[in-house]
Amino acid sequence: MAVQAPHTPAAARAQRAWPKIFLTGFALWIATVLVTFLTANTTPLPTIVLLGSFLVPVTFVAWAHEHDTGAHVTVELLFSAFVIGGVLGVLGASLLETYLLSPSPLRYVGVGVIEETVKLLALVFVARGMARRTPRDGLVLGAAVGFGFAAFESAGYALNSLVTNRGFDLLSLVETEVLRGLLTPVGHGLWTAVVGGVLFAASPGRRWHVTGGVLATLVGVALLHALWDSVHGLAIIATLVLTGLPWQEYLPHAGRMPDATPGQAALILILDVLGLLAVAAVGIAWLWALVARTRPPGGRRPGGPAANGPEDTDGPGDPPGPLPPRRDGGTSGTF
Repeated sequence: MAVQAPHTPAAARAQRAWPKIFLTGFALWIATVLVTFLTANTTPLPTIVLLGSFLVPVTFVAWAHEHDTGAHVTVELLFSAFVIGGVLGVLGASLLETYLLSPSPLRYVGVGVIEETVKLLALVFVARGMARRTPRDGLVLGAAVGFGFAAFESAGYALNSLVTNRGFDLLSLVETEVLRGLLTPVGHGLWTAVVGGVLFAASPGRRWHVTGGVLATLVGVALLHALWDSVHGLAIIATLVLTGLPWQEYLPHAGRMPDATPGQAALILILDVLGLLAVAAVGIAWLWALVARTRPPGGRRPGGPAANGPEDTDGPGDPPGPLPPRRDGGTSGTF
């Protein structure tokens, strides 16, 4: 009789694909950038845009799928969440922001509400056929929709930075993609994962349930999004309040933005970094708390064998079994 190899962390790490995805994609992106710089050929520019915009989002979706998903989330569903959900989110946000928002101090709040809402609706559309949902399925599919949104949005920003009045600016393109790649893990994917996990916890069956917890979570991630977008403006305001000179305080009233001194520019950069780190820390802590509360007893990962028991054989076509009890004694609801 054949003996199945034990499921160990070392074996699981050996089967993970996300490091290969990142390293291969990064090497290809670097090679394409170097060839384009050396030859001044514009043909590889779309390759730079696509590789740079999609590398980090795809890597994190692969990582999430390998770590925290069960039998209910197939590769096809994950792909649909990334591509269809991402595109629908970008299109919906573009339309609503164009026709509903106008310049105002609260514009970024409107951006946060619109983008987080359309991403959640895109997630609902992609997952509409699931007969059974778990909070971890919501975390992974929400991350896929969010990272898909981030990838397509980053491609747009990359193109905007590339095309200038002086022609193509390759250095600006590379700087934009590096910066957005560094910030991507703590942005759209994280926020949509949080609200997706809460929504799926409230909707374990076919019907969707928008509870008070779901709405509160949506408002919370929208405010995090708005704060993230507002960090630079808040850093400028704080710098002017702390170190502003009389002539700098007068120019805004005359309709002109004052130039920052070297010391003020350094302070703005420091406040920018600290602000982004603070917002990112709140989002990561929130996501970590949700992941910890959805961790099954016994340390078993969804879709893998239990630490001291048989493997869960429920699949997408199997009838759903009884829902695991919540820590407060119920069987469904929100976090």
